Amino acid sequence: MDPCPFVRLIIESLVLKLPAISKPAGPGVHPSTSPCFCALQLQDCASSPHTTPLPVAADPNSTTNLIEAPVPAGPPASVVISLDQPTLQRLSGKRASLVVSVYMGRTGSTCGFSSGRLLGRVRVAMDLEAAPTRPTVAQSGWVSVGAGRSSARLHLVVRSEPDPRFVFQFGGEPECSPVVYQIQGNCGGNRSGCIRQPVFSCRFTVDRRRSTRSMSSSLPSDGSRSNSIRSWFSSLGGERGHQRREQRKGWTVTIHDLSGSPVAAASMVTPFVPSPGSDRVSRSNPGAWLILRPIGGSTSAATNWKPWGRLEAWRERGPVDALGYRFELVPDTGHIGGVPIAESSLSVRKGGQFCIDPSVIGDMVAGPWPFDGGFVMGSTVEGEGKASKPSVQVGVQHVSCMADVALFIALSAAIDLSMDACQLFSQKLRKELCQDQQDYSL
Repeated sequence: MDPCPFVRLIIESLVLKLPAISKPAGPGVHPSTSPCFCALQLQDCASSPHTTPLPVAADPNSTTNLIEAPVPAGPPASVVISLDQPTLQRLSGKRASLVVSVYMGRTGSTCGFSSGRLLGRVRVAMDLEAAPTRPTVAQSGWVSVGAGRSSARLHLVVRSEPDPRFVFQFGGEPECSPVVYQIQGNCGGNRSGCIRQPVFSCRFTVDRRRSTRSMSSSLPSDGSRSNSIRSWFSSLGGERGHQRREQRKGWTVTIHDLSGSPVAAASMVTPFVPSPGSDRVSRSNPGAWLILRPIGGSTSAATNWKPWGRLEAWRERGPVDALGYRFELVPDTGHIGGVPIAESSLSVRKGGQFCIDPSVIGDMVAGPWPFDGGFVMGSTVEGEGKASKPSVQVGVQHVSCMADVALFIALSAAIDLSMDACQLFSQKLRKELCQDQQDYSL
């Protein structure tokens, strides 16, 4: 498999120093009365700006009058921007520059106007010609924001590094059992000029009679580990047993290689049901999927599986209608507790991108990051009611064989189908999601 060229543009160690409005009354630390943030965007790039809060530096040894944040001012901010092949091609031969706009005030807008006051802009020249093949550093240190000796100063490090990725795309909606293609060549935009090579096929089934017993029967019998996993299956399904309302359950997407052998699966193990007194799946009562991998020696006729990951999804309440999700890895020990990997939300109207990336997880993972390297995977998710053909990107360093890719394909199918599973129960599901199948146990 040949990967597509991507570049990670990393802007880190962002810290701001502000000039004093007036001389301080005495020695010591003088906190800023307003928060600060910055917006970052590549010039001539159509993507939306990336916005992040800016910590204000505490510099007791400074010889100038600065508005200082109380110590500690918080960790330096950082932003990661991914550049795909079409973007790199558009910027090729041009004098690309990163524009950093620094604001005082809170992020967002009021009555259509930005709520922050622009302090100034910083432009950093970028050499993106060599970026797909070797790391580069474009800026490291302090720069002035605005004009004059009393202007604010911004510390930042701007660097780029190659980030090759394998790109895949579903040939149709996951519930229509499509073929999955690897995309080579022009790995972005409208895919014009790209090469599409089939690598997987999907089988979507619905079994409303499925029970946790039929699921757990396919797990291996290996003592305490098997028992703990089986108890997990029972707890996931049994806690919903008292529900008598409409349920969305028994959905399974099985990923097959070109020989027809199953190589991964996403199975809905906790039904998606409305919370009492409402027509939506709540955060306190989410539906859940297990992402499964086959155990060596399994065949398509009788496959034994073991859990690799667990995905929960629900419908968020609030000013923005959103699909909330939480994904965790299942440890090989088989214990019920997993390793949290990703938790965020996607707009129900616009959709978005499900992403596993250490640069965006914050403090979610308490221990060591379980994946080697940077970007792990990303998958597009369309908004509710829109035809969806998920596009999946997987970092090269996380792929040793096609079976590794299949797990991420199954995960992307699960998050895409969760948008349908979390549809309001006052609305009717599409017919493809309501099919009745013969009993099909993993």
